[in-house]
Amino acid sequence: MAKIYKQQSDIPFFDYKDIKTLQRYVNQFGQIEQRKKTGLKEYQQRRLATAIKRARHIALLPFVANN
Repeated sequence: MAKIYKQQSDIPFFDYKDIKTLQRYVNQFGQIEQRKKTGLKEYQQRRLATAIKRARHIALLPFVANN
């Protein structure tokens, strides 16, 4: 009997080097969007926050908005 595995494409992967994707989850003030607004699951939101914080730390994303 063959096992059916869930496809990995269903689970979003957030890479701290992918700036375009991370910018979608940051609002105009430079804050990380809430889970209600992003529509992500709890563990996905934590991974997103970690990726954004890593990108900020190595200066790929700003900590605050430039306005």
